[in-house]
Amino acid sequence: MTYLSNMTKLPDTIPIFPLTGILLLPNARLPLNIFETKYLEMIENVLGTQSRIIGMIQATSNENEDTLSQNLSKVGCAGKVISFTETEDSRYLITLSGISRFELLQPIDTANSYLTAKVDWSLYKNDRKEEKTKANFKREMFLDILSKYLKITNLQTDWDSLRKAEDELLINSLSMLCPFDQHEKQALLEANTIKDRALILQTLMEMTIKAEKSFGPLQ
Repeated sequence: MTYLSNMTKLPDTIPIFPLTGILLLPNARLPLNIFETKYLEMIENVLGTQSRIIGMIQATSNENEDTLSQNLSKVGCAGKVISFTETEDSRYLITLSGISRFELLQPIDTANSYLTAKVDWSLYKNDRKEEKTKANFKREMFLDILSKYLKITNLQTDWDSLRKAEDELLINSLSMLCPFDQHEKQALLEANTIKDRALILQTLMEMTIKAEKSFGPLQ
């Protein structure tokens, strides 16, 4: 097994970007529009580092800023800033490439306005494998369920590209794009394997389809 050569040693301390309902997964890409002052500071500092790593994580409740560090999920996913553009109105448009999930250990005090935390990568070493992972699931059945789900939710997508996508890209992209709630997104993030994530994803789509049949069109 080979691992990403330029990311063999990930930092023990990383900046944290809490964003509920937004999911980043390993080997997937996430575009972000950065406009809050403290996160503009974060991006400027991150761009000055060699790793360019940001930890994405969900807040567990809508508490105020003073208690934010006490209300974070235990597992997040780190991404590397692989592209960025500074707009005329002083925003940053960035793209993160997912590297690895991490376990949040503890926030640490810094002079920065944004949150920084110690993290542990050891449980998720397999996230950094270079080879593609097979989900080993019933793909045609999954795609049939997906087709029904997309129709119900009125989500627009490139169906031909979905059918051709490799298992890992297909499952991770859908997990990030589908409008699941915070807890469902977290369950997808914490799935042990791609096969487990595919099963959770399929179950969530089936629940939506069943609800539509029972209660009528979704609003």
